[in-house]
Amino acid sequence: MRHLIITVILLGGYLISWACPFADTIKAGKHIPGRPASIGIIGDTANVNTPVKAGLVMIGGGRDVDEAFKWMIDRSGGGDVVIIRASGKNGYNPYIYGLGKVNSVETLKIDSRELANNDTVAYIIRNAEMLFIAGGDQSNYMNYWRGTKTMDAINYLLNVKHAPVGGTSAGCAIMGGIYYSGENASVTADQALANPYNPLVKLYNDDLLHAPFLKSVITDQHYITRDRQGRHVAFLSRIIKDWNLFANGIAADEHTAVCVDENGHAIVIGTSKAYFLITNSQKPPEVCEPGKPLTWDNNHQAIRVYEVQGSATGNGSFDVSNFNPTQASGGKWQWWWVEAGKLKRQ
Repeated sequence: MRHLIITVILLGGYLISWACPFADTIKAGKHIPGRPASIGIIGDTANVNTPVKAGLVMIGGGRDVDEAFKWMIDRSGGGDVVIIRASGKNGYNPYIYGLGKVNSVETLKIDSRELANNDTVAYIIRNAEMLFIAGGDQSNYMNYWRGTKTMDAINYLLNVKHAPVGGTSAGCAIMGGIYYSGENASVTADQALANPYNPLVKLYNDDLLHAPFLKSVITDQHYITRDRQGRHVAFLSRIIKDWNLFANGIAADEHTAVCVDENGHAIVIGTSKAYFLITNSQKPPEVCEPGKPLTWDNNHQAIRVYEVQGSATGNGSFDVSNFNPTQASGGKWQWWWVEAGKLKRQ
């Protein structure tokens, strides 16, 4: 009798496991058979379709910004959330699932071009009502995802389905139409200003993501914490010099998010600051040459910068659809310029 009870218990456990093939995955984040790249899912594995509202979220890294994720969840209509990354684990699954009502949260670890070109991986992304690109190394995202079905699926969410899409740190770095790859190691502000053509400064244009309003924008992250203002300016100088393109910049410090709605209206959520950099075609860099310190002065008015202090509910207002200074509020204006490789601000 005792053996019979044990057999029944074991058989019952087997039947439960067979009937719910995703049970362990939901709890422990194990690989899901039949879902390539998936390293865990929480919630209902059945696909749903909910009404979505477009939105972009650019987080500067460090601690996650709860209210920015809630902003995206609201725009997702409570649908399926997908996290994509090329390294790391599935810690975003329980975090996001606990922030608001969603159907599911799944993490895809897309760390090869084979996975990035997998039809099922692309299908999972296309059917998301919210997509978030985790931190890591943006050169991996470039090398693994550029020119693949994964890239096409992300751009489908951005421009056809109009679902909210966000990223933090490296994930934020690739959201602009122009991006810094960091493929040869991360360049510092001092290195970039001393020589904008430092081999570590590798920039790419219009070959990865095509987010609304960000075609001529380059982002930067960990902005104040890692003192990156100078390198951001150096990037903009190279873009002007190499492509004759007077791009603009969006940057967020750690624990801070720039959230852009479907009309291009941006607010800043978080505990630190975000910056909007505006270049002027009448004010190009005076010296931007290989091996020479950058000079971009223009009577101390080279780049117009709007600084916004974040808040829990979202502070400031900036129109990234046109970067029109007259439509900014809630922050303060500054002028930035560079004298012989030294960034100046007032």
